[in-house]
Amino acid sequence: MADKRDYYEVLGVGKSATDADIKKAYRKLAKQYHPDMNPGDESAEHKFKEATEAYEVLSDSSKRSKYDQFGHAAFSNGGGGGAGGFDFSDVGDIFGDIFGDFFGGGGGRRRNANAPTKGASLKTSVTLNFKEAVFGVEKEIDMVISETCEECSGTGAKKGTTPETCPHCKGSGQVRYNQQTMFGNITSVKTCNNCGGTGKVIKDKCTSCRGTGYVRKRKKIAVDIPAGIDNGQSIRLSGKGEPGTNGGPRGDLLVTVYVKPHEFFERQGVDIYYTLPISFAQAALGAELEVPTLDGNVKYEIKDGTQTHTRFRLKGKGVPHIRNSKIRGDQYVTVVVDVPKKLNEKQKELLKEFSATFGEQVKDFKDGKKKKWYDKVMDAFD
Repeated sequence: MADKRDYYEVLGVGKSATDADIKKAYRKLAKQYHPDMNPGDESAEHKFKEATEAYEVLSDSSKRSKYDQFGHAAFSNGGGGGAGGFDFSDVGDIFGDIFGDFFGGGGGRRRNANAPTKGASLKTSVTLNFKEAVFGVEKEIDMVISETCEECSGTGAKKGTTPETCPHCKGSGQVRYNQQTMFGNITSVKTCNNCGGTGKVIKDKCTSCRGTGYVRKRKKIAVDIPAGIDNGQSIRLSGKGEPGTNGGPRGDLLVTVYVKPHEFFERQGVDIYYTLPISFAQAALGAELEVPTLDGNVKYEIKDGTQTHTRFRLKGKGVPHIRNSKIRGDQYVTVVVDVPKKLNEKQKELLKEFSATFGEQVKDFKDGKKKKWYDKVMDAFD
């Protein structure tokens, strides 16, 4: 049989390693080579046993001292180590500290079933019009939420009685049991099924809440919507969700905001976009116009010769930043020349005269009406 490897070499630590260093090194190796994670792999199983043997010795100050002085010979008579002499009966304590989750609980890392636990979060939504989202608003929403039962004051027990200590777990909310495995006897901890981990049992339940300690009630909750919120964003209201257990805090309420589109304005981030129709004369000669904004109409001078799709900016007329409402985006206005679809005779003649000054050709009209098909044919032979 091959000689045993040095225990420090097995764990990959130096002889000056602290207890914490040894535990950390073993935890890493044990998780890597555990047989349940490597089924059928004899090499992994051997490394797991080797690491566990090394940890069992080096984690015990007395055994470690003997090992440092005499090496493997300190346990040659079966005194806690050596080939075929390793006792796996202590492995449960080792796993209780390191693999509590793997074996269903145990050790110092497990969560106390009676510890205060935060309540569940609730979700709802609210619909705003465009300006409400831009400038902020307070909304009131209806929610059905759990509240402390007034009949039993939240104990869950019938009036005049009190919950009793669970006889199975003695009030701890957890039960320990031993499990025989290929590595020895392992102690595990699980939530007590008799009391559900509360440590208390209720013999006579409150008729109002049926022993839960809470009743469902419809409640109105005020929601302060900040200026600048956008479609699809959510607001978190701390402590407005479901109640916690064992004195834990209430959960949160998440309110998702949906914004109705505006008839004329379009939002992109903190900027607003608007299309302004103007006449040909206004585009050609220029004009001072009233431009709609979220704050009301503002005057803006259109320069002569303005082309369609020209864009100008109204600084600070956009959406407030949600984190600082004093800072606002801008409004971008796109000018579109609106061509009239119906003109009277005088307007047509004036436009023909105007067009003639540029040498342009336009449709000819006769007696205020479009030429008939026969007239068009005859014109073609002139």
